[in-house]
Amino acid sequence: MKMQEVRTLAKQWGVKTARVTKGEMIRQIQRAERNFPCFGTAIAGVCDQQDCLWRKECFTTSAKKT
Repeated sequence: MKMQEVRTLAKQWGVKTARVTKGEMIRQIQRAERNFPCFGTAIAGVCDQQDCLWRKECFTTSAKKT
């Protein structure tokens, strides 16, 4: 998802978007949704959050960190 799309979604959830990285913004959205704020933390492609909107991008982000 592009940054502008994330910002739009963040604003819908009442999440502040100024001076926040994309990853942190997504984690704040996850908190607002009352989900685990775990974006970018999947280890070895393992995640039990099957219905997560960010799942695919999370795996990509997590892989870049290792």
